[in-house]
Amino acid sequence: MQPVRIGIVDSGHSPAQQRRVVASRRFLLVEQGLAEDEALEDELGHGSAIIDAICRRAPEAEFCVAQVFDKRGVTSAMQISSAIGWLAEHEVRLINLSLGMRQDRSLLREACAAALKRGVLLCASSPAQGEAVFPASYPGVLRVTGDARCGEQDWSWLNSTQADFAACVSGTLAGQSGASLGCAALSGHIAAYLAEQPNASNSEIIDWLRAHARYRGPERRVGP
Repeated sequence: MQPVRIGIVDSGHSPAQQRRVVASRRFLLVEQGLAEDEALEDELGHGSAIIDAICRRAPEAEFCVAQVFDKRGVTSAMQISSAIGWLAEHEVRLINLSLGMRQDRSLLREACAAALKRGVLLCASSPAQGEAVFPASYPGVLRVTGDARCGEQDWSWLNSTQADFAACVSGTLAGQSGASLGCAALSGHIAAYLAEQPNASNSEIIDWLRAHARYRGPERRVGP
């Protein structure tokens, strides 16, 4: 079985995850614009949690990791766009983007479109409430959030104004929750499916997600 190669755009990975990482690169802003360098250890911990969430559902997955966040959790459209291009060149099948920007940037839009044209599936986190974010709102990108109804192996097909799909919001550590982890969980489910069906197209993946969703439609909360 050929391991599924997943692209991660985040804060990096932990030393314990190194054996799963086949390539890594750091993208950082400098006075002259953008620079690339060797990846550093994940100080923020966010990327490590994202990779862990995927691995719990797809134990054989391997990763290419693009480090775009500094230790404050700050990044830019230029860094994310360059990271997406680098990952596409490394022939990842799926890119997990557990991040969101408020502004639409042509550079980021074009990077996503180019990756989709190459057949890469993009999963990006979208908030459960509030304004739309990017890259989740770009055409062809799967909008993913968290769903409190979902257990470890569940996901939901929301088909709502906020998101297309949702999955488990919880990580393994206290305080880990939200759309970022829901996005990673769904990427893990997709990676597990691709391990069994390596030739599945993006449209076939989406059909499978819809057909096997534990829940359909947004969560309905009844007030007091």
